[in-house]
This record gives sequence, C-alpha cells and structure tokens, in this order.
Amino acid sequence: MAVEPRHITIERRVRYAVLEPHERPATEIWFALHGYNQLAHRFLRYFQPIHTGARCIVAPEGLHRQYIDHESRRVGASWMTSEDRLTDIDDYVGYLDRLHAHILAEESRPRTGGSKPVRIVGLGFSQGVHTLCRWLAFGRARIDRAMLWGGTVPPDLDLAEHGATLSAADLHLVVGDADEYYDAAAVDAHEARLRAVGVGFTSHTYAGGHRLDAGTLRGLTLPGETSGT
Repeated sequence: MAVEPRHITIERRVRYAVLEPHERPATEIWFALHGYNQLAHRFLRYFQPIHTGARCIVAPEGLHRQYIDHESRRVGASWMTSEDRLTDIDDYVGYLDRLHAHILAEESRPRTGGSKPVRIVGLGFSQGVHTLCRWLAFGRARIDRAMLWGGTVPPDLDLAEHGATLSAADLHLVVGDADEYYDAAAVDAHEARLRAVGVGFTSHTYAGGHRLDAGTLRGLTLPGETSGT
C-alpha cells in the first residue's frame, strides 16, 4: 500500500538577528541571507564593517537547524534540502515576505514631506544566493539592489520568466578569485547564462576564497548618505 505524504499549515516562531541602525529613522535596510550551516547572529559579524549611520542589517535564519558535528554539538541552519523542496521554497518565501514587511514597519522613514523611501538591499551568500533569487522571483517584497555572493542563480529558475525581475533588482555578482566552490569556469558559465536571456548585472571579484570580504562589502554599499539627519 502506497504511503502518500501530506501537509498541514501550523504557526511557528522563526528566528532572525538585527544590527540596529545607530541613527533613526533607518534610511537603508539590508536583508543578509546566510549560507549552509551558518546561524543568523553569527553571520552578522561579517557586516560590522558597514554597520554605520542609519543602515539597519537584518539576518533571517534558515528554517532548518541541524548539528554540524556531534562531538562539539555545534549547530548550523540551512534554507532547504532536496526533500520536499517545493514546500520548503514556498515556506521560506512567505517567511521572508512577512519579515520584510515587519522590519519595514519598524524601521522605515516616515512618509512625510519630501522624504525618500527606505532603500532595501538583499545579499545572499552561498546557499543564501538561491534563497535570495527565489525570493525575488516568487515573493512580493521590494528589493532595490540584490547581491549574489559566492553562488549562482538556481539552475531550475526560469530566466525567460523571471530574468526581468532579477535585472530590475540591480543585480551584482560577487565571487573570490580562489573560491573553492565556484571556480572561473563556473563563473563564466553563470554569466553567459544570464547574458543569453538579457539579464543585466555587474560583476565583482576579490582576492580570496568562499567568504565575505570586508573591503568588497564596503565597496558595494549604495551611494548616498546613510545618516538619518
């Protein structure tokens, strides 16, 4: 007798970490999506070099936690696996949309006078790159700049359908020249795939491996003031 998997929807709490702006109201909010086996609060350490002025940096945590190794009992999180993947994608896209709305309600500049709307940046690192791309494609949140760091657009994402959405998000591709998971051939193939369907992007490289680089991160901050005054 065949066993048929089923689903129900439940309420659950999700965890995220925040580097709150030094000045309010926030004029720029970053959503930083961690890689495989990382945790949100630890991931935010890499963003201290750009934690200035009225910039708020938010790190959502993947919905799946597991022990990295059983000897140390260290724990990491991930966004999904190959098991029940479409359900997991739906769940994290909905989660990120709700978190986006929650943070904007707390941190956005008041819409009075001639004030500009808060600027939104999405950065995905490693496994978080796929997560960010799917959020852009299937979610409702506004992202003004998207940074894909150390990873590619998911191979199964239909660029004929979603390429314009990626281009509209001011797409930036970032990779270290010694990235052990994403070599020069993979970079070239990824960029060729995007160009073939007219997806616009800007490429950035730095000296180093599969990690966030502080100098490159500073260079990728949006132009203009981050002061709330």
